[in-house]
Amino acid sequence: MNLEEQIAKIVEANGAALYDIETVTEFDETIYRVYITKTGGIELDLCATISNELSPFLDVHPPMSGHYRLEVSSPGIERKLSKPVHFKNAIGEKVKLKILGGDKVKGTLKAADDKGIVVETKHGEEKFSYNDLGTVKTYFEW
Repeated sequence: MNLEEQIAKIVEANGAALYDIETVTEFDETIYRVYITKTGGIELDLCATISNELSPFLDVHPPMSGHYRLEVSSPGIERKLSKPVHFKNAIGEKVKLKILGGDKVKGTLKAADDKGIVVETKHGEEKFSYNDLGTVKTYFEW
């Protein structure tokens, strides 16, 4: 079992689901982010509980060498979509796509499978392969 699967088990034992994991550097600090989701939303207490359980586990099974800070949070209402399951769970939501090569597309995610997505844009339905996509995020119009 790899590290991500082990982290997912800890998250699931607390009634949530692992959404994604990322490592970023902000202000010369390395941050290991664990994003979790749950029907009905994520509360701060749940993030703290999962963080308190993951911390000693990651002390024994470090995700990287060197110092890092662990963060456990919701991916938010405007979140990055990177895995087919992310796209499948976001059907019906508004998305912004950066296509490899520079084009940008906005629309509503209509369909997703293991090969790609369909987005309803102002030009009609457009199909995209995952291989053609750069950054994709959901967005909310306030």
